[in-house]
Amino acid sequence: MMMPYSAYKDSKLDWLGKIPFHWDLVKLGACFKERNEKVSDKDFAALSVTKNGILPQMEHVAKTDAGDNRKKVCIGDFVINSRSDRKGSSGTSDYDGSVSLISIILEPRLYDPRFAHHLLRSYNFQEEFYKYGKGIVADLWSTRYSDMKNIFVPLMPIAEQKAIATFLDRETQRIDSLIEEKQNFIKLLKEKRQALISHVVTKGLNPNVEMQDSGIEWIGQVPKHWKLITHNYVINKIEQGWSPQADSRPPSGAQWGVTKLSSVKSGTFYPDECKALLDGDDPSKGLKVQADDFLISRANTPELVGDVCVVGDVGNRNIILCDLIYKVSYLDEVSNRYMMYWFLSSSARSQIKLDARGSSMTMAKISQSHIKAWKIPLPTLSEQESSVIYLDKSLSKIDEVSAEVEHSVSLLKERRTSLISAAVTGKIDIREAV
Repeated sequence: MMMPYSAYKDSKLDWLGKIPFHWDLVKLGACFKERNEKVSDKDFAALSVTKNGILPQMEHVAKTDAGDNRKKVCIGDFVINSRSDRKGSSGTSDYDGSVSLISIILEPRLYDPRFAHHLLRSYNFQEEFYKYGKGIVADLWSTRYSDMKNIFVPLMPIAEQKAIATFLDRETQRIDSLIEEKQNFIKLLKEKRQALISHVVTKGLNPNVEMQDSGIEWIGQVPKHWKLITHNYVINKIEQGWSPQADSRPPSGAQWGVTKLSSVKSGTFYPDECKALLDGDDPSKGLKVQADDFLISRANTPELVGDVCVVGDVGNRNIILCDLIYKVSYLDEVSNRYMMYWFLSSSARSQIKLDARGSSMTMAKISQSHIKAWKIPLPTLSEQESSVIYLDKSLSKIDEVSAEVEHSVSLLKERRTSLISAAVTGKIDIREAV
């Protein structure tokens, strides 16, 4: 059982608090030597500084033109991205290679490299590191080594460092394995959810119904009595939103706001995902979001373009649609929620991906003409309503389990973070545990 150390002293540092009495406090610059050698990625393979540590740079990563102007990294060096928008991107390198000039490379002198990995990646140290940063824009400032070296860090005997590192290597691996298992289970639940939606909107609820080939590869067989329609056949109107100048903050009270693209996601409308209209903007020029509206995004990444939702209760919020979202009004023979489930199906996604256009893989668009031309297998209204009731109930059970598992993943991540912080700052004595 892990216990606190027998005696402590006050470090007088917020990020460390009390530390074991036999530990010292020294400046970081005494524990490391900065490696600042310029090299080319032709001679030293490019490495990526990520939140998962230091990794060989993958082929699909965007390359800079500074291939001959990089910093050398040796095995055992600790590398940290100096920019605040990359907070947490750091680690001890298992590779010789090179990184971009915005990274700081530290060669351990008084630290075991594995202990340095845990100490300098700990939440407490990361927060302290970025306090030493400078810059005009809060989320883009950088911390220089000339400032970083003045951070006080704990120093203990090498044997104790190695014991802490061994303990944390073992425990974090155990936690990471549990997290991976749970994340794989969440992935399976998402696949089950997708498969259930796709089955219901292409095969119906009656397992004995007579089927026929739709003649469309991504739809396959459908019940014989269903209509295979062109989407425009059941559309009453398509309206496009408007994007006035808006503040980055969300609106407050009765203030008007305009949706972000993130307000429409996987069948759910998120009313808090909006920006406040600036004073003087006339909200009457826009389309106010109301309950039961069917919304579809007309631009996004290839994976998310054409995402849909049916708006639930928005309360007293005053929100208008941005110009990247369409509102579709249907004829009475169509259920909004059934159409939502259709567009969440694998069949509909295949059709959307075929039509999505864009100059890059980061942004794709669909037009009103695309939306109107899509083919849809349509059951009777009563079948649509029965399918919606069935899917609402079945998916809520899957979503409930998924939420529970995601919560347990969050708890494990919190446990991992707190365990590392406790061990590297001396709140627990793990020497006997190892």
